[in-house]
Amino acid sequence: MYLSDRGFEVAVADNFVRRLYDAELGVESLVPIATLHQRVRTWKNVTGREIGLFVGDLRDPEFVYRIIGEFRPQAVVHFAEQRSAPYSMIDRAHAVYTQVNNVVGTLNVIYAIAELDPDIHLVKLGSMGEYGTPNIDIEEGFIEIEHRGRKDVLPFPKQPGSFYHLSKVHDSHNIHFACKNFGLRSTDLNQGVVYGVETEQSVRHPDLATRLDYDAVFGTVLNRFCIQAVLGHPITVYGHGTQIRGFLDIRDTVRCIELAIANPPARGEYRVFNQFTEEFSINQLAELVSRTWPGPSTVEYVDNPRTEALSHYYHARHTKLVELGLVPHKLSETLIQSLFQVIERHRDRVNWEAIRPTVNWRRTRNPRASGAGFLEKV
Repeated sequence: MYLSDRGFEVAVADNFVRRLYDAELGVESLVPIATLHQRVRTWKNVTGREIGLFVGDLRDPEFVYRIIGEFRPQAVVHFAEQRSAPYSMIDRAHAVYTQVNNVVGTLNVIYAIAELDPDIHLVKLGSMGEYGTPNIDIEEGFIEIEHRGRKDVLPFPKQPGSFYHLSKVHDSHNIHFACKNFGLRSTDLNQGVVYGVETEQSVRHPDLATRLDYDAVFGTVLNRFCIQAVLGHPITVYGHGTQIRGFLDIRDTVRCIELAIANPPARGEYRVFNQFTEEFSINQLAELVSRTWPGPSTVEYVDNPRTEALSHYYHARHTKLVELGLVPHKLSETLIQSLFQVIERHRDRVNWEAIRPTVNWRRTRNPRASGAGFLEKV
């Protein structure tokens, strides 16, 4: 919608599997969302602009070749992956599904571009989680190193913390190779944690609203904290709350995509933008939400289900998008208050059973089990 609003001719491809994840987990977006077909119709009614629609799966190469061959895009914005670290860590089946879905789908896109039109700019959603939490500053994709008297610029070392983030690393390696091997051009947007739910486009009609996920598998941390505060539930912090991550406003997400498209790399160039605007610890977010909510609120520390360092150094560079013209929205009490208002309107839709973490990263084979895939928590 944002790109269409900015004058781009846009088509969208979807296989609707994100809605199947909700059905599988017994959850749904706090904000009701219309079907994609209805959203496309409403967008045309509201703006007069058409968005093309293709229904299919990127794991199907014939579908991928068809949409690129018919639409002939100048850029492909590829956000079509299973995006949840907890979902990828449920069990073997979910780990395998995540890797196959994400890596194979991206490979099909790479080959379709290479064989149909190598000039197409691939704008791919990566993740800051690819880097992990190294004890040095995180550069934007590449690092200059000196080893035994020689220097080189190499991809920044990756230390992902889930099978989902591992799939993103595999994507990055595959795309980097394709740029060198096929002469493609690509921008990897290593995105931080997104907060917020409303954009200038989404507020024009209820049918255009986007998701607000708050459950323990797909929910983002600030959205979850705000929901807990509004409904008088303790704000649940994993571990000690000293984990630090990069965050950005949903409005900056769409602006970053536009900036990448408007400033394409050269043929054969693979570039990486670290796409976030501010760094916060989980404690800082919990304290900000607790301070902003006018009613009583408490913070509750729970066992961290993830395998991650509870205290660590974290500082990542994120200058390239600013140099291209990004003027970031900063997280403020005003933004949080607007989230509170959205949540208040839909508070009856909250499913409390979905908020507590149920996926444990630390699993081991049960020696008493005969089934090859049997796992248990430790």
